[in-house]
Amino acid sequence: MRLSSGYSLYELLVTVVIISAVLTLGIPSFSDVLARQRQRVELNALFHAIHLAKKESIVRNRVVTICASRDLEQCESTTNWSNGWLIFENTDKDQPARVDESEPIVARHKVAQNVTLKSNRRSYTFRSTQKRATNGTIVACDNTERIRARALVLSYTGRPRITFENRYGTPYSCSD
Repeated sequence: MRLSSGYSLYELLVTVVIISAVLTLGIPSFSDVLARQRQRVELNALFHAIHLAKKESIVRNRVVTICASRDLEQCESTTNWSNGWLIFENTDKDQPARVDESEPIVARHKVAQNVTLKSNRRSYTFRSTQKRATNGTIVACDNTERIRARALVLSYTGRPRITFENRYGTPYSCSD
């Protein structure tokens, strides 16, 4: 009598059920990890952009502004930073900030599609000789609303920090 090697139908069905259960539990948590990572990438990019703007204002001994931008060439008059932002030397110190032909652009950044950035300011200004900068908050949200909002808070001294809660201890909201 010859024995054949292989799996029975029962063994295959049990294996398929176990694999589908693991995938059902694992895929939603993996998408949460991806959403958190996208949010973290955008906040880190903003964090480093603020440090770059501060450094450039000191090195150039000029006013440097970071502002929301749709086309990465000109500042927008909006508090929605979801398209991107740019850093430029604001020689004429205009408010609201506007990029003129003679003002060099230091850096540009395009925001990922699944992340929404909302700020309470249209732009942030850094000055080399004054200790005071523009303070404000930029809230980063995932468009699928799978994860909670995080915010980058910029102090009057120009120091950024990332947090989940405002100064009253309540979490930031993406619906605002």
